[in-house]
Amino acid sequence: MLPVPGIQADVAGGRWPESGMEAQSDTNTNHGKDPAPCLSLVIPAYNEESRIGATLRHVLAYLDAQPYSAEVIVVDDGSVDGTGRITRAAFAARKNAHLLSHHTNRGKGAAVRTGMSAARGSYRVFYDADASTPIEELEKLRPRFEDGADIVIGSRALADSDIQVRQSWYREAMGRIFNIMLRALALTPFRDTQCGFKGFTAPAAEVVFSRQTQEGFAFDTEILFIAAGMGLRIDEVPVRWVNCSHTRLRPFHHVPRMFLDMLRLRLRAWRGSYR
Repeated sequence: MLPVPGIQADVAGGRWPESGMEAQSDTNTNHGKDPAPCLSLVIPAYNEESRIGATLRHVLAYLDAQPYSAEVIVVDDGSVDGTGRITRAAFAARKNAHLLSHHTNRGKGAAVRTGMSAARGSYRVFYDADASTPIEELEKLRPRFEDGADIVIGSRALADSDIQVRQSWYREAMGRIFNIMLRALALTPFRDTQCGFKGFTAPAAEVVFSRQTQEGFAFDTEILFIAAGMGLRIDEVPVRWVNCSHTRLRPFHHVPRMFLDMLRLRLRAWRGSYR
């Protein structure tokens, strides 16, 4: 069960009080009348028709059984398959579930930013559509938020992480090389920046995602860099991980682009663009 936020005066540490995208909504969120939920779960999705149905069935069943209120937001990032249709069917007759749609494919970072901007929960978590991190791992976030963390990120690189199905050797090698690059550029101290399971208090999400510029795979590193620069407390938790073999990461296309994005991030930081 997620904690009920208390009152916090400072940006760094302690608990937080409650609190024009190119996206089209399929639901009436009715923000003026419905009370804000405790949790917002944001799921970015691009051509996920083979997985999104099973993921949503499991996520919704899990959240329905919890003692706290929750909303689920799927952001369809310009899919050309049945992702939107399957999501609408899963969300039928639910007031706490919303589908947002980008007209074109803009990237995972753009989809997460759209979802986080629409989220109303006191705690806001983005979660990969392939459910490689089981939704039950949400319970690991609660004690860290209760202890005063502003952001809690899942990690596959900690001693207690439970990797039940590993990534391919070349993806693991790419991850190690990417993290060496990040450390060389002094962008992050974290060994796993790419795990698609990150939680934020509402004010932390507003501070970070309003400054985000990266729309592709490098956005995770940028939001952590922004958060650290703003003095927010970021905690890591070990997670259970069951790798999904189907991936959209193309090494020879995405790795050079991610490296250029990291250089741009460092340049923006030197210029003071994230203040």
